[in-house]
Amino acid sequence: MNNKGLEKRINEEIMALVDSRKSLMLSTLDENKRPYASYAPFAIGEDCLYVLISDVAVHGVNLRLHPEASVLIIEDEDAAIELFARLRVSYQIEAELIEVDSSAWNVGIALLTERHGQRISSLSQLGDFRLFKLHPRGGRYVKGFGKAYQIESGTLGDKGLAHLRDGHKKREAVAS
Repeated sequence: MNNKGLEKRINEEIMALVDSRKSLMLSTLDENKRPYASYAPFAIGEDCLYVLISDVAVHGVNLRLHPEASVLIIEDEDAAIELFARLRVSYQIEAELIEVDSSAWNVGIALLTERHGQRISSLSQLGDFRLFKLHPRGGRYVKGFGKAYQIESGTLGDKGLAHLRDGHKKREAVAS
């Protein structure tokens, strides 16, 4: 973006939206590469998100099979001014399985515990729960009609934005 002031403001909006939500929508691929939608509570790391998911959960198994997935963080319907233009950010992600008791495990569990409380401490002690670090590989922030921004790979939106200007167009008349 050429306008650094606008870019800074949009970046702040993205991070405020991400920080305001406690869970994200997660779209994964199963063993046959069929999509599966679910959700997970998350924590925010440095240019990443953390989720703690059980092996019993379909999306947990799917992330281990196919680490490429998609994440959606979206404003509540009840809070939206316009249902068709809800404030949202989506990311294409690559999930990294974090080894138990590694320094990365400790960082992720600490961030999740800070955000979601002691439930995380209990769940992280169970053998079927896995910690995933979700690395963004690009994304999109939508704040209304004609107000969409492409997010650079490797960031949650705190840098590297491009305004998408090729938007909605009126339908051509169909000859009868």
